[in-house]
Amino acid sequence: MRNISILGSTGSIGTQTLEVVQKNGDIRVTALAAGQNIELLERQIREFKPLIACVWDQERAKELKIKVADLPVRVVSGMDGLLEAATEPEAETVVTAVVGMIGIRPTIAAMEAGKDIALANKETLVTAGHIIMPLAGEKGVKILPVDSEHSAIFQCLNGEDKRNIHKILLTASGGPFRGKTREEMRDVQVEDALKHPNWSMGQKITIDSSTMVNKGLEVMEAKWLFGVEMDQIQVVIQPKSVIHSMVEFEDGAVMAQLGTPDMKLPIQYALYYPKRRFLPGERLDFWTLHEIAFEKPDFRNFRGLSLAWRAGERGGSLPTVFNAANEWAVKEFLARRISYLEITDKIERAMEAHKVVDKPGVEEILEAERWTYELLG
Repeated sequence: MRNISILGSTGSIGTQTLEVVQKNGDIRVTALAAGQNIELLERQIREFKPLIACVWDQERAKELKIKVADLPVRVVSGMDGLLEAATEPEAETVVTAVVGMIGIRPTIAAMEAGKDIALANKETLVTAGHIIMPLAGEKGVKILPVDSEHSAIFQCLNGEDKRNIHKILLTASGGPFRGKTREEMRDVQVEDALKHPNWSMGQKITIDSSTMVNKGLEVMEAKWLFGVEMDQIQVVIQPKSVIHSMVEFEDGAVMAQLGTPDMKLPIQYALYYPKRRFLPGERLDFWTLHEIAFEKPDFRNFRGLSLAWRAGERGGSLPTVFNAANEWAVKEFLARRISYLEITDKIERAMEAHKVVDKPGVEEILEAERWTYELLG
């Protein structure tokens, strides 16, 4: 029996993690944390019986406390509560599935408490990779990627020496607007951008996938996770999402991880690493697949990807500004206050106005986030 804590339990990754827990029957959930969906969180508490439940919103936490008064669970709130959930003493692994830079401090706290991290929060490495990766080495904890692409790379590197990596080939479906020009995307509505051709994900990441910003964040994340330079990462468009990513080694060999687009695979792999478990679900059928097509990414029309490259190459606090500007813009787009193409316009505006801080500490990272929101707001 292994014990885990899940930060972001009511989101897409969190709920699928609990499905994996339910199907396997040998994982105990000791802490759950959510934003404000206390209806779903209450159901999760009653089923999985955690010791701690955190709700970010303090008023909603008070409501939840009343709802679960008949259960032996301690309800906490805010950042202090999130830190408690991340450091719950019995948990050995913390699944960080919260959205946004809110995940940085709990991840650091969990690592300092000696816990392995099943990482589904891109922002942690994008903005603080220079802090997180050395800390993992210092504390002797594992960073186990839950992202489909990074899990694929992680699996391809099993038994290999990272120093032999020549290139990481990060695949992307291209999203719902693959092949379209900026002019053709001018009138894109929220409903259009939320129709991903292959994956079922939360709203924020689905919009990010449509703009290719998500792939840009994954490029920056891969840089830190696998200890490579930006010029060792190549994005490859693979529309069917059959190949989840590849690694080219210095002898020219290329290893790839293939499978159906199912997030439960990387989640389960992270929870049971280095062991594999049976996972029910659809399997690849190579008789009907016929072929796998590849395309070059379109940096000109999908400017989120080119801006991400600029941020990753410059480093310092610029990736934080890229990420924060995108978070602000996606929220505004979902609220129908800005147009689709303005998402990348806002990112570029913030990046051009920012004075980069080299090797920022946590407070400087959070300050860069605040500065970005104030600039755009």
